[in-house]
Amino acid sequence: MRFEKRGILAQAAFAGALVLPLVLTCGAARAQTTPYVMKITFPTLHDTIHQVALNYAAAVEKDSGGRIKVQIYPASQLGSIPRQIEGVQFGSIQCAMIPPEFFVGVDQRFEVMAAPGLVSSMQHGQRVAGDPAVLKLMLGLGANKGLHGVGLFMATPSSIISRTPIRHLADFKGKKIRIFASKFQSEAFERLGVTPVAMTLGDVLPAIQQGAIDGADAALNVYVPFHYVDAAKYVTETNQPAIFIIVEISQKWYNSLPKDLQQIIDKDAASETVKINPWGLAFRHKMQKDWVAQGGELIKLPANEQAQMMKTLASVGEDVSKNNPSLHEAYETVVAAAKRTAPGPGE
Repeated sequence: MRFEKRGILAQAAFAGALVLPLVLTCGAARAQTTPYVMKITFPTLHDTIHQVALNYAAAVEKDSGGRIKVQIYPASQLGSIPRQIEGVQFGSIQCAMIPPEFFVGVDQRFEVMAAPGLVSSMQHGQRVAGDPAVLKLMLGLGANKGLHGVGLFMATPSSIISRTPIRHLADFKGKKIRIFASKFQSEAFERLGVTPVAMTLGDVLPAIQQGAIDGADAALNVYVPFHYVDAAKYVTETNQPAIFIIVEISQKWYNSLPKDLQQIIDKDAASETVKINPWGLAFRHKMQKDWVAQGGELIKLPANEQAQMMKTLASVGEDVSKNNPSLHEAYETVVAAAKRTAPGPGE
């Protein structure tokens, strides 16, 4: 009896020794097949940023063989822009596509892309965004603050929407205009006689509707999809400053990925932020037509007044940055890139 008991116990122990590795192996296999979730957040809807997000998501899912599952949250569904940035830093959101000026709380140098007069056309801005020195600067700014930069692109020139028409420089005076969170923008608008109000995008339309502000600096790719024409129908195309978008990945999440998936995240972002350029140009023209079709009016300043405005704003970047060595160095980097990539004849 004792021998039989011992034999049974030994067999059970042996069977357990065989089963345990099998259970562990199956558990590990299940863990490996569970996809990493990548949430992409941005403040706009049905525009160039949204298209980049869609293209990036498709590329990442394809190239990762489904090991990364992407979820897209447009129109600030995951919170205001500051909350989106915090989410990326802390790892609850894996990717944000936002104008770099909104990251000034992380590092003031993020705002250099908002310098007025930096670029003269969308094509010029696209070349600046792809310049190696600019990419090295901008994508590295949040490295010690929970951010891993992977892409930069120009979304659109900016324009001013207003409740009453701005047809001349004199019409700016006394108006309260929403701006991005950037000293470059506040200084520029103050020179035009405007009271600038930094405001996140989700608050802009209600503020215009309620008369809390007279207008806003944004772009047609916001005004058209969100139907701003119901609140204000006048858009003055100053084309300054350019609106760039930076693609930031959560460093915490990025560090959790296997090396091959990290490479996919980097490679696909770099690729898609360049591939979008022709689409972005066509979309800009479409937005101009759609704004008019919605009942809005497009306004251009008289040529001599546009030139006078640019002359007034020409020294903003230098004046804002000159007393801050690191900011000034960053500003000089993007200015040098703008000179290297300046438009050729006929552009």
